[in-house]
Amino acid sequence: GLVNRAVPSQALAAETRALAETVAAKLSAAVKIGKRVFYDQIEMTRAAAYDHAAQVMVENMLWRDTEEGIAAFLDKRKPDWG
Repeated sequence: GLVNRAVPSQALAAETRALAETVAAKLSAAVKIGKRVFYDQIEMTRAAAYDHAAQVMVENMLWRDTEEGIAAFLDKRKPDWG
């Protein structure tokens, strides 16, 4: 796995829940693609990994949901993925 942060054992449950809630609030398709790209890059050179990630990000910018996400960010509101 990938270490996101280290916390004292007594804070582990709360921190885990907070991280899970943060991820759950994101567009599930984007999280899925992000995980796929992460694992795709493992066997790539650094240059190839950057190229691959850049291509995926460009493709993601064409999604309708991306427009909503950007608008929500600029409007300082939560996105409506519905």
